[in-house]
Amino acid sequence: MSDNKDQIRTFVKEELEIFGGPLYMPESQAEQEPETIQVNTDNHKLTSFNSEIHNCLNCPLGASRTKFVFGSGNPDADLMFVGEAPGEREDLAGIPFVGRAGKLLDDILKAIDLNREDVYIANVLKCRTPNNRDPKKEEIEACEPYLIKQIEIIKPKLLVALGRISAMTLLRTKDSLTAMRGQVFDYHGTDMVVTYHPAALLRNPNWKRPAWEDFKKIREMYRGNTGEAT
Repeated sequence: MSDNKDQIRTFVKEELEIFGGPLYMPESQAEQEPETIQVNTDNHKLTSFNSEIHNCLNCPLGASRTKFVFGSGNPDADLMFVGEAPGEREDLAGIPFVGRAGKLLDDILKAIDLNREDVYIANVLKCRTPNNRDPKKEEIEACEPYLIKQIEIIKPKLLVALGRISAMTLLRTKDSLTAMRGQVFDYHGTDMVVTYHPAALLRNPNWKRPAWEDFKKIREMYRGNTGEAT
């Protein structure tokens, strides 16, 4: 019994030293409603989903990757970009679209009055392919369900496939990029358009003008979907 009393005395002493004043809540404070804390449930869902799958070994790429590249950006984004697969820099950083291609994408977003915090960026595959080769069928089958789940959580109003391989993969088509540009497709219930991959624009500057035309249309669609003034 004496031990309990000593513990109580120690507790009271510490409370007084730290907080001071009486050890009770005044009625005026007790009657106040608790502060409401806003929780971004979509961000929590994405974080939980990443935790579930980041050790994935459903295809051989899991054994050769440096980092699992889940995706990044606004979990409530109305606009989502989808590339093909991580490259060497992305594999090292664990973040999609870094390096020169990522910088160019940032510049293009800025030109249409957006930034990475406004959109979400991911890839069809979460792991780098050897020597950046095209994804294999079995790799797509193993990884695409993860992308579909991300889209279900984020609920973007518009998807943008970056590059021919990404578009061909998602649409299950062999059409050329030229044939796919300018159209609006449906990807699991979400509108999707197709444009050039930033890395392709670095290799061929002649494509920058048509890419800019694509992004002006993307801006119009984005503003129309979000109700922003044009």
